[in-house]
Amino acid sequence: MLADGSYIAWFGTKLGQGTGRVLLKDGKISGSDAFITYGGSYHVDGTRFTARLTTRRHAAGQPSVFGVDEVEILLTGTATGNYASCSGELEPAPGLLFEVTLIPVKEETVKQAVTRFNPEDFHPEKLPKGKFR
Repeated sequence: MLADGSYIAWFGTKLGQGTGRVLLKDGKISGSDAFITYGGSYHVDGTRFTARLTTRRHAAGQPSVFGVDEVEILLTGTATGNYASCSGELEPAPGLLFEVTLIPVKEETVKQAVTRFNPEDFHPEKLPKGKFR
């Protein structure tokens, strides 16, 4: 079962490829890469994964992998474990196959080292003498 959470998206067409980050939560998809935002909905039924996405440019830069900035696409594929792989064709560009693989992001929690200050280790007389003294 594909779990709610953050995923790295690898995607591509014959025009190019890229990566971005997406959030899957309660049937909704949202995400972006450096230039394009994407959003929509998804459904998982067993191992079958379907999604409907729309894209929009949010920053100037390289062309999108679609050749245009705003598209709507229906994706179908499989979801096994926490991974999904799907593909679809754009309506305005028949024959332009779009493929996506979603890979879960493992968030690491970093424990900060606790620094204990011992007042007996502080010796103000050892501090450099500044010009303002």
